[in-house]
Amino acid sequence: MGSFSIWHWVVVLLIVLLLFGAKRIPELAKGLGSGIKNFKNAVKEDETEAAKTADVKPVDATATTTTTTTAQATEQKPANTDATKA
Repeated sequence: MGSFSIWHWVVVLLIVLLLFGAKRIPELAKGLGSGIKNFKNAVKEDETEAAKTADVKPVDATATTTTTTTAQATEQKPANTDATKA
């Protein structure tokens, strides 16, 4: 009782034919096909982007920040107050 018989499918096809007409059905199928193709292309693009980002090694931000801060602290010199007064 849960599955469709051949007569159910025939009735569905006749209703679709009556609703959309014989000329519109190929247009609908073409639109559906192009939509599926666009979806597949978008999925492939997302997969390649994910693969590219996975190949890039993350930068250790804490090591570079600590090194830069230490280097800046040792290189700082007091401002020359004589040059600003002249």
